[in-house]
This record gives sequence, C-alpha cells and structure tokens, in this order.
Amino acid sequence: MDNNRHKRNIMSNLAVWAIASAFLVLLDQYTKHLAVLHLKGQEPLVLWKGVFEFLYSENRGAAFGILQGRQAFFFVIGILVLIAAIYVMGCLPSWKDSHYRWLGLCTTLITAGALGNMVDRIAQQYVVDFIYFRLIDFPIFNVADIYVTTATAALLVLMTFYYSEKDLEIFRFAGREKG
Repeated sequence: MDNNRHKRNIMSNLAVWAIASAFLVLLDQYTKHLAVLHLKGQEPLVLWKGVFEFLYSENRGAAFGILQGRQAFFFVIGILVLIAAIYVMGCLPSWKDSHYRWLGLCTTLITAGALGNMVDRIAQQYVVDFIYFRLIDFPIFNVADIYVTTATAALLVLMTFYYSEKDLEIFRFAGREKG
C-alpha cells in the first residue's frame, strides 16, 4: 500500500473512531444525567418486579466494590486504553474492510466505555450507576459498563474463533507490509 493511501486510512480510521466514541460517550452521559434527575434520592424504578430495576448508585471504585477511592489508578487505566485504541485504529487497514470492522467496533466500544466512566470520575469523583438485575443481585452498572463488557466478550470470541494469527500481524508491523 502506498504511503499516502496508508496515511489516509489511518486518518479515516481515527476520525470514524473518534466520532463514534464521542457519540457513545454522550449517550452514556445522557443516561447518567437522566439517572441523576429521576433516580437520585428516589425509590428504585422497578421495571420487572424481583428481576430488573433502575436504582441510583455512586460508585467510587470498580466492579464488585473493589479499588474504592483509587481515582488516579482509574485515570491511568483510561489513558492507557486511549493510547491502545489509537494504536489499534492506526493499524487497521480500513473501516471499509469488513474483515476488521468488528475489531474497530470493539475498540470503539471499549474506548467509549472507559472515557464515559472517566468523565464521571474527573467531574465528580465517582461513577453514576443505575442498572440493577435484582434477580441475581448483580452489581449495579451503567451504559459505559455495557460497552466495555460487551466489547470485551466479543473480542474474546473474535480472537478465539474468527481472527487468525496471520490476521493479527497488522499489529506487529503497524499496518505496513513486511519488507
């Protein structure tokens, strides 16, 4: 691939990734805003009794209550996710290449989830959670968590069953041909 085309692909990938990530972060922040407006200080909004409800919570740690108050740690992790995402998107041949599109989508979702929760941590020192599966007493979570969890599970499946080792060589050579 010639150098100019490669640069255009990188810029195109990064532009699509940035716009899609920003949209998803805004969607996450909007849902959290609605949770603050309508759920904070209120009884849970029961959607399916004993199974599913919206319940406002302020999470100062990570899932399952671990790492409480470790804001600097979460900030560093968020920055590392951002750097890794930029690298991945820069290596992908093109968003138009359907073979790698799923990898781009997963990268975008993970980025949006990390940034969505990072915005909360920076702005208010906690993350707003509000989705609760009472049936299994699952920890309360939010839309950003759904992005990260779904994309991580999809990546596991993709890396195990879809992408070959040869497909992933693009990351060894930063998207360039050997030679």
